[in-house]
Amino acid sequence: MYDYECLTCPDDFWCEADRDDHMDEYGHWPECETCTRTFRTWRACNQHMNSTNHWAPRFDCETCTKDFTSQNAANQHMNSTGHWAPKIECDTCSQKFYRQQDADQHMKARGHYRNYCKDCDLHFMNENNLRMHLNSKIHRGTSLPCPFCSTKFTSASGLTHHLERGSCPGAPSLNREKILAIVRNLDPSGRITNKQIEWLEEWSVEYKASNQAFNGQSWECYLCHKNFKAMMDLNKHLNSPTHKEKVYHCPNFKCDKQFITLASLFNHLESESCAFMRFAKVQTQVHGIVTGRKLISF
Repeated sequence: MYDYECLTCPDDFWCEADRDDHMDEYGHWPECETCTRTFRTWRACNQHMNSTNHWAPRFDCETCTKDFTSQNAANQHMNSTGHWAPKIECDTCSQKFYRQQDADQHMKARGHYRNYCKDCDLHFMNENNLRMHLNSKIHRGTSLPCPFCSTKFTSASGLTHHLERGSCPGAPSLNREKILAIVRNLDPSGRITNKQIEWLEEWSVEYKASNQAFNGQSWECYLCHKNFKAMMDLNKHLNSPTHKEKVYHCPNFKCDKQFITLASLFNHLESESCAFMRFAKVQTQVHGIVTGRKLISF
């Protein structure tokens, strides 16, 4: 019976001297995993590595409790045993999947896509785009009537745009400037309107392009240099609010955005981008403002 075993390989020997000669020859003495020191026993080697923190880095299997001295060895183990952990994450919960197909199936069934409308099976680039979709005609319908005609709208911004551009048959005299006058009367402290030393009634001015606006290929706006196919299109552009003064501001003092039209202010609030007011509350305010009864309440 052999009494002495090599501390590293399966070989065993009759006497200790033969065992030691073998370990000397083959370098089979227990060796520190970091430095070059060797030891007579594994216990002594382990004590050294514990006291000096000389344990080599360990590479864990992603599924079982085994660890390895190299990432390559760990990879070989996980390849042979199928122990790779799932990597594809659900957008919302903590579940992970091996295949994108399985992740998509889970997220579709649970409505777990990060920016996803389950009813329409549509994905959106960000949360704001999803919110605008959920507040659109598709989901909200047209439940907001114009106070002057029978036309119904989805949002306060849509209704206000209808009035500001002077297209309401029930109130043909209303336009951007007259609505601004109404709002200024309701807003002497300037909660949503910008204070101005002098305000000119801009609706009395009509702009017409001359032949000099034609640059040889198209009709060019001298303010923004945008090109138009016809003089009529350029005139519409010049008489639109595009180049008007910004007369409204967001009521949120933390937000510095300003707006040319009341419709664009409402659109900003409806988007909830500055988290000042919920979409539904904006809809309840619009009638009071455009009819001159009440300023927006906060």
